[in-house]
Amino acid sequence: MNGSDRALRVPLIVGLTTIVAVLAWLGVRDADDRVGANLAGTVALSAAAFACWRVSRAAPTPPVRGFWLLWALTAACLVLSTIANMLHGAPGIPLYEAIPTLLALGLAMLAFRHVPLAPRTRADGARMLLDGIAVAVAGTVFFTYVLLNAVPEGTSAGTLIAAAAVGVGCLLALVVFGKAAVSPEGSVDPVALAILTIGPLAGLVAVMLVLGGTETGMLLLLVLGYPLVGMGICAAAYRQSRVLHVQPPKRPRWSIGGPLQFIAVTGTAVLVIIVSARELDGRGRAVVVGAVLIAAIMVARQLLSLRENRLALRGVRHQQTELERLALSDYLTGLPNRTGFTLALTDRLDRGRPATVLLIDIDDFKMVNDTLGPSAADQLLARLAERLRRCAHGDRESVARLGGDEFAVLMPSGDPAGIEAAAARFQHAVGRPLPVGEQRFLLHASIGVMVAEPGDTADEVLRNADIAMYAAKSAGKASWVRFEPRMRKDMTGHARLAGELHDAIQGGQLRLLYQPVYDLVTGRMHGAEALVRWQHPERGFVSPVDFIPVAERSGLIVPLGGWVLREACTQLARWRDSLKEGAVEAINVNVAVRQLREAGFVDEVAAVLSDTGLTPRNLVLEVTESSVADGPQVAETLRDLHEMGVRLALDDFGTGQSSLSLLRAFPVDVLKLDKSFVDGIADGADRGRLAVAAAVAQLAEHLELKAVAEGIESQDQLERLRDMGYRYGQGYLMARPLPADECAALMTAEPLAVAATGGRHP
Repeated sequence: MNGSDRALRVPLIVGLTTIVAVLAWLGVRDADDRVGANLAGTVALSAAAFACWRVSRAAPTPPVRGFWLLWALTAACLVLSTIANMLHGAPGIPLYEAIPTLLALGLAMLAFRHVPLAPRTRADGARMLLDGIAVAVAGTVFFTYVLLNAVPEGTSAGTLIAAAAVGVGCLLALVVFGKAAVSPEGSVDPVALAILTIGPLAGLVAVMLVLGGTETGMLLLLVLGYPLVGMGICAAAYRQSRVLHVQPPKRPRWSIGGPLQFIAVTGTAVLVIIVSARELDGRGRAVVVGAVLIAAIMVARQLLSLRENRLALRGVRHQQTELERLALSDYLTGLPNRTGFTLALTDRLDRGRPATVLLIDIDDFKMVNDTLGPSAADQLLARLAERLRRCAHGDRESVARLGGDEFAVLMPSGDPAGIEAAAARFQHAVGRPLPVGEQRFLLHASIGVMVAEPGDTADEVLRNADIAMYAAKSAGKASWVRFEPRMRKDMTGHARLAGELHDAIQGGQLRLLYQPVYDLVTGRMHGAEALVRWQHPERGFVSPVDFIPVAERSGLIVPLGGWVLREACTQLARWRDSLKEGAVEAINVNVAVRQLREAGFVDEVAAVLSDTGLTPRNLVLEVTESSVADGPQVAETLRDLHEMGVRLALDDFGTGQSSLSLLRAFPVDVLKLDKSFVDGIADGADRGRLAVAAAVAQLAEHLELKAVAEGIESQDQLERLRDMGYRYGQGYLMARPLPADECAALMTAEPLAVAATGGRHP
């Protein structure tokens, strides 16, 4: 509890103590002591004025400060009322006592402009005014007819006027208090507002007691009425102080006008029935006039509300239509989005009509996005979407954008010939050059086709089309594949294998083998390439051909590659500690494109080298041509690694479509001739392979790069490659992939007799 809260507890304690003391005083003294009876109210209201002033000083915002300052003045005016009552010895309410009370009611209602009560529209203001008029008229009728009939004879006209004015004022205050309590923009605590309603409610009770004319009623008013109001104001101020630094809770949005109208009209109707049962006199006619006036006001208000409700309903329907359109449309292309496409497919399936889905995914669009930037890539997608829309056959085929570079086509037929023609048509549409600015882009798409079966759901159809699309990508991209049930089994098998691979990485089921790289001139071991192997506890040996694609598709290639990198560097550090100068200088580690895309990969490499005590010259990272061409992010990572001092090898060189252009942009240190060019090179029958192999050796020589031939399996291959200029090579002729200790033994073994007899197979 803060200091302000503790300070506000004092007025509460003082007020309650004074009330108890006054009640005890009156119990032992004359019960007609008006001065003593008013003392509790005077002290309680003075404490309330002080409490409200303290809250206004501590309030963080002007509206809250203004609200509680006006309530401090309200309490001060009520203090004047109690003092006036002390000076007035006769029963009733003198006018000079009613004036500060009415002023207090006015200040209290004025305070609520800070809640705020400002109408949002003219119609809101008109409704508020009509509510006030209706309550004022109903209150006037009530006090005029019901209470005035029960007033004892001899009651002064001043008391009657004062009582009626205070009563109507309390009713109006209740309307204002009620609307403030449900205001959604209110800045004053709603619990404090609810406590403040004690004031006008106590005022209404006081008016009834005064008009009753009994001294007991007046004593209850003095002893309990004013003190109760004072304590209520104190409690509300204390509550506000507790939540000054807390966001006020959101108030429920409901209107108090409806219940007030109902009460006013019902009460007036009852009065009309009573009056109608007797002979009308002047007062009866006043009731009828008041009833007619209230009815007219209610009709006017309801007509105003009805008109506004019609306008609001029209606006809501328009907004609903627009929201539905936005919810079912893609913001970029205007095509249906995934939700809209799924609803259309579901509707067709529920009607039992044939349906075929073509799932179109743009091949390698990430590279295009990285090259162009997001804005230009969005323009490209928008142009492509328009082309696909025009390619569709009228209303029979609908095109949607499911997200990113993925589109879908809903066809109304499962005819194989029609499906094949549609797939070819959309592939051709994607494959035509697309202009963006001054550039023209040639795109390709992989398409998965799914023909819905009876009982299929939209989710199943889209999932199967997605499986077929990935099968098309695996088959070489730029093609289309129709879904077959075996594909789901393959996908399930891949998912299961991915889960087991995750456990294998964590559970120590993986190991590394090392394939030596030899100097083809000296016959000595020059380096080693780390190769990961998986010995599954139930499956047995799992080939890298099976689990590496699963790792790449599932994203496990990142932790797997990280494990291989650290394990290989750790092993090289062991070799160098134990073999000293006899150990190879560097270890070769394969790196996947997913690793190169990771923002922290360069830092990871640096950390591994630091932890193992190696230098960047002790590490050779092997990357494929497709990895290098992945995009600017990968290119930047490779440049950072090269600047660090890590050597980079271009693996499987010669198999890509842009090898020569890569050499100009890629910071390469080593070229590794792919095994496909080594096979059959010995007999010279394939002159194309000979030409490529020779050209790679010449390129490496002119660019001062190291050339390594992969997959050497015969002495004739070795000699032919060495004659072409290849200094280094690896393959089964020299050594298969070996465990670490066997590989270490080769480092200190006698050189291979590579120049004379065949190689050695350890």
